[in-house]
Amino acid sequence: MAVPSYTVVDGGSIITPRGFRAAGLHCGLKKTDRNDIGAIVCDVPAASAAVYTTNIFQAAPLQTTRESLNNGVLRAVIVNSGNANACTGKQGDADAYEMRRLAAESFGVSEEDVAVASTGVIGENLKMDCVRDGISRLAGELTDDADGGEQFSQAILTTDLVKKEICVSVRVGGQTVRIAGAAKGSGMIHPNMATMLAFVTTDAKIGSEALHGLLRQATDDTFNMITVDGDTSTNDMLVALASGLSNQADELNGDHPDWNVFAEAFGHVCRYLAKAIARDGEGATKLVEVIVDGAESGESARAIAKTVIGSSLVKTAVYGADANWGRIIAAVGRAGVPVNPDTVDIRLGGIVVLTASQPVAFDEEEALEYLKGDTVQISVELNMGGASATAWGCDLTYDYVRINAAYRT
Repeated sequence: MAVPSYTVVDGGSIITPRGFRAAGLHCGLKKTDRNDIGAIVCDVPAASAAVYTTNIFQAAPLQTTRESLNNGVLRAVIVNSGNANACTGKQGDADAYEMRRLAAESFGVSEEDVAVASTGVIGENLKMDCVRDGISRLAGELTDDADGGEQFSQAILTTDLVKKEICVSVRVGGQTVRIAGAAKGSGMIHPNMATMLAFVTTDAKIGSEALHGLLRQATDDTFNMITVDGDTSTNDMLVALASGLSNQADELNGDHPDWNVFAEAFGHVCRYLAKAIARDGEGATKLVEVIVDGAESGESARAIAKTVIGSSLVKTAVYGADANWGRIIAAVGRAGVPVNPDTVDIRLGGIVVLTASQPVAFDEEEALEYLKGDTVQISVELNMGGASATAWGCDLTYDYVRINAAYRT
């Protein structure tokens, strides 16, 4: 295995890259005393890009952020949890714009340089008195030390059990460049932007066009390859900001000699966050990884990997530690892409359960012990071509039903 070009920064957070500050606090949107409003602020105009949910019903903050990103530059992101501000009509639109205006005034930046994000319950109006109070207090809490990143990461969580953050460093033009990320997501997660919010910061010198292209590719390979429950939210958003405050001489683009190492590091940040979301799926006890090899095309490999990882029958079998490979091959066969029904091999970890689409005798006790672990890998070899893809998800448990049966209460 090749040695990665990047290094994980111990204790790094969303504000480890140069030029960023963050804060988070409790303003009263959540019924608990957990943080529910946060901000990231860049000291300089940051080249920026974003991708959004494919759900037709898109929350008010997404349109506000799209307008802010028309010029490819941001200075700040304001985000709340506990309320999605989705399906809230004209009042929701007005509230999102007010959040943007208040953040701009509080942080001393232009309105059009502020992105807005929200997550939580759909169909309820924001408690704007709480939001106003929270934004007014955030400016005094902004910091570039570790606590700022910690408080922000906590502020974006809903049903998440753990925060999700990472920072890596990579050498570009002989200089150290940092890339960091923070995300939330636990339920209502499905490929083509899962129900999640994610934020990536870097101090690399890179234009918004190159950053957007990189973000789209990384999203296709990571966030669009996870699922928890097959539902895609109204609020999903992934925003990337680049301060350009590293000491590299030349701006990054596809022709830069270090473009590939930067893209590898950027992809690792996105992959780590995506897997962390899958592992923290509501009620989940296991991370499930599906690897598809030997497909005719990357599109076919991705379709099969997504179908297997999204199968409720596969997910419940994993939860029950049942080596029921029949559910896996059935999912492969309904993915809607070409598959040779005579050439499929399947492994659970290192245990071969199917060869050339025929059952293979295997040790059930060994398989049971493997499936009891906290990470389960399902490998599908199609033997049709050279394309591959990987998808991530989790098991489906009784607790998923319990958590979502009482989500609003």
